[in-house]
Amino acid sequence: MVLTQSIPVLDLRDFHASGDRRTNFIIQLGQALEKTGFFAITHHGVDSALIQQAYQVAEQFFELPEAIKQQYEVPELHGQRGFTSFGQEHAKDHPYPDLKEFWHVGRDLLAGHPLTEHYAANLQVAEVPQFHPVMTQLYAQLEVCAAELLKACALYLGEPETLLSDMIQESDTILRIIHYPPIPADAHPASLRSAPHEDINLITLLCEATDDGLELLQRDGSWLPIPALPGQIIVDSGDMLQQLTNGVLKSTTHRVVNPTGDRCRRFSMPCFVHPRKEIDLTPLPGCIAKVGEQQFPAITAGEYLMQRLREIGLAE
Repeated sequence: MVLTQSIPVLDLRDFHASGDRRTNFIIQLGQALEKTGFFAITHHGVDSALIQQAYQVAEQFFELPEAIKQQYEVPELHGQRGFTSFGQEHAKDHPYPDLKEFWHVGRDLLAGHPLTEHYAANLQVAEVPQFHPVMTQLYAQLEVCAAELLKACALYLGEPETLLSDMIQESDTILRIIHYPPIPADAHPASLRSAPHEDINLITLLCEATDDGLELLQRDGSWLPIPALPGQIIVDSGDMLQQLTNGVLKSTTHRVVNPTGDRCRRFSMPCFVHPRKEIDLTPLPGCIAKVGEQQFPAITAGEYLMQRLREIGLAE
């Protein structure tokens, strides 16, 4: 049986083409983010073998004894680097914790770089030496892909091509490596692997997960399953892009449901693409004109991020 994707599927090669192929790609990307907030991208430039290697080293880490994993959970980092243990994060306004544990990889900076004062250093996993080199290579490839998608997005909005991609240069973009273990017998019935939420950032690139479970909330109130298909990266727009575009592009509620009938585990790797903290997220004048009035307040990306991290339990 051939599985088909439930959301629009775009080919990044079309953006690098000329004429109608490029124009149609820009229109299809923009309309997908305007209508559903989600699309899938193929021929994205991210090495599929590297993705599989990343999942292999992730499994090696998450299979380590709990006491060893917790050595990489540093409270003063507020979950922004290293390990976050099972049940620590919850969705905004959801009282029960998500049934997951995860690791965060941020930007690697050279010694003496001015941003080392502002960005925490990545943690190295001594027990899995390949973990950090593999994840930083994946981070770099995902960021290149994200910049191309943001260029297409800016053109759809009628803005200069590099307006959005410039915002993510040397930003604190985060690669999250998630392990959803088998559902514990004592888990609260209302707990999900990931409760309904919207992403905080500009856009998210989700490497093909090891199992299904992702669903998006449609405008009619029903949930649409998004299958994890080989060769596809799932892309969704976050709250910051919705804010910046005055609601023209939608940040769509999504969740990861618990498996039915078995207790299988699941891995996924979303890359949360952030603007630099000083970036002004006041809605763009062109988007205000399109909507008719300003729907969102003036705020910087840094202020916005801290507000949301407090809401989901990752900052005090």
